[in-house]
Amino acid sequence: MLSIQSLSKTYADGTRALEGIDLDVPNAEIVALIGGSGCGKTTLLRLIAGLDRPSAGQIALDGEPITGPHPGVGLVFQEPRLLPWLTVAENVGFGIDHLPRRERRERVAHALERVGLAEQAGRWPRELSGGQQQRVSIARAFVANPRVLLLDEPFSALDAFTRKDLHRHLLALWEEVRPTVLIVTHDVAEAVALADRAIVMRPRPGRLDDTVALPMRRPRDPAAPTSEAATRNILAALDHSLRPRDASRAPELAGGSSF
Repeated sequence: MLSIQSLSKTYADGTRALEGIDLDVPNAEIVALIGGSGCGKTTLLRLIAGLDRPSAGQIALDGEPITGPHPGVGLVFQEPRLLPWLTVAENVGFGIDHLPRRERRERVAHALERVGLAEQAGRWPRELSGGQQQRVSIARAFVANPRVLLLDEPFSALDAFTRKDLHRHLLALWEEVRPTVLIVTHDVAEAVALADRAIVMRPRPGRLDDTVALPMRRPRDPAAPTSEAATRNILAALDHSLRPRDASRAPELAGGSSF
């Protein structure tokens, strides 16, 4: 269980990025974080990853407080961030150097097979397309068998066809390892395709505003009535989150929206 309690973040210049975040994410759940610019989605991921420290509150994984980078938490950025002097296979295995060589080699080979890049293991990152590079970064995140995987708009720079293909690879890897996943996205269709629930945030300061349950079976047809209804619900929640309101209003996340 990933547990976030009374989490707030105020930067040195006085900017209140997050305030009063309370969120529990059960093991193996996929949660999409969605909201307008400035609502603190990336800040929240960085705090969970241990890359920044909160101003108040606590983040815990299975009861263990996260106070810095944690071996059980993986992070995929918007850009692949591959090391250009390492091959594809070496990039994927970069974070598991502590494992015996044979196990490391087997894990890397399996991860590359699952993302469709087994034949590219010996190539350099510069020789790959953008979509292939992002597949490598996803394989690198999964190869360590993380308990929590954080994705910060990893598919936003890709075309629709490549994005859909990467959704498929991501879900295939998730089915094997079943980590808890939090994905930041601006794409409502992406949230509907991937997540078990979408959490809508509102800005200035960033707070949780609403939740939309997404209980449909995968793979999901975007044209199915349930997917279309979920899309409408998320869009309505987003519209509501951007309307001016009393800043003292508490987020109503207990029941959430449904369809």
